[in-house]
Amino acid sequence: MTATATEPSTSRGPDDKREENVLRSIVESNGLVVFLAIVSALVVGALLVVLSDQSVQTASGYFFSRPSDTLSASWKAISDAYIAMFQGSIYNVTAHTFSAGIRPLTNTLTFSAPLIFAGLGLGVGFRAGLFNIGAQGQVILGATMAGFIGFQFHLPWGIHLAVAVIGAILGGALWGFIPGLLKATTGAHEVIVTIMLNYVAVYGLAWLLSLKSWQVPGSGNPKSPQIDATAQWPPMFGSSYNLHWGFVAALAAAVGVWWLMERSILGFTFRAVGANAAAATKAGMNVKLTYVLVMVVAGALAGLAGASQVLGTEKALTGGIAGSIGFDAITVALLGRSRPAGIVAAGILFGGLRASGPTLQAQAGLPIDIVLVIQSVIVLFIAAPPLVRFLFRLPDPRHPKEVTA
Repeated sequence: MTATATEPSTSRGPDDKREENVLRSIVESNGLVVFLAIVSALVVGALLVVLSDQSVQTASGYFFSRPSDTLSASWKAISDAYIAMFQGSIYNVTAHTFSAGIRPLTNTLTFSAPLIFAGLGLGVGFRAGLFNIGAQGQVILGATMAGFIGFQFHLPWGIHLAVAVIGAILGGALWGFIPGLLKATTGAHEVIVTIMLNYVAVYGLAWLLSLKSWQVPGSGNPKSPQIDATAQWPPMFGSSYNLHWGFVAALAAAVGVWWLMERSILGFTFRAVGANAAAATKAGMNVKLTYVLVMVVAGALAGLAGASQVLGTEKALTGGIAGSIGFDAITVALLGRSRPAGIVAAGILFGGLRASGPTLQAQAGLPIDIVLVIQSVIVLFIAAPPLVRFLFRLPDPRHPKEVTA
């Protein structure tokens, strides 16, 4: 008599295969689609600038008598906005010294470091066929562990930083291990589990910061004591700049992820499972264990993003320590096509957008929300490659002889 298997099957149903195909279509978008998605987002941003500019609105009142005034005002509004974004993210041409002019670029790189860490973790998951939405919670756990070690323990310089970073890795890895284990043992969908764990992390940190032992002595504010100097990422160019060595660590992590995914047996297993889990099972690969390992690696990298924030940028633990890093990192990973080099470039792009916000508001007099709209439109186009191909009449790579109508 043949025994009936009781453990969850690794084969996927029609719905799972459909989700896998959609994810693969997004992740494997070609470079031209990614470039055109960015261009399209900038065009939409330009339209919003025109619509929100007061001088354009005034000139449009007499458009039919003098249309050149409206066109001139529109061009000036767009150019002023993007010049302000350039000066706020790359180089301030109005600065009197080179050191002052280059400060915006250092701010861009500072903002990009946690995005690169978290984006690398998400990219590993995407290539393994797992849509990890839990980077936000993993960043928070990493920051919580690193922050606690940073202000609670007093260790020598070097050792203290290393222990805090290891704590961040373990915290993020733990928050990745839970959904990986649940998927492997029960078949629980990683999207649902990771979203729920995000809420647990957010409210768990809020509870911890309500405890007196986690607050500045004598203060009731939900903010931890400052991280010891021995646990902080050292500044790269002195205290006058925000850029710290966490950015270099992010670049090193990108090299490590490239080696893992492209040169190691474990990385080959990750990619094989992502390409076809059923075929990987028949080839003798342990798909369930792979799911767990993928989520652990992804969580560890996201935890490093939390360490970059609390040990390098904020230097104290607050309820908003993660900001929107975990969610922005999804776009960074998709924009970078889940490849380390692309993720680094996308992380720097989004770091520049974030750094340019205050300058855009101060110089061009525009709401900072325009930057968020540009990011959101990039998400829209990246998540819908067929839409970009339709707008620009690009052929579908799966059907090279057909052109999108």
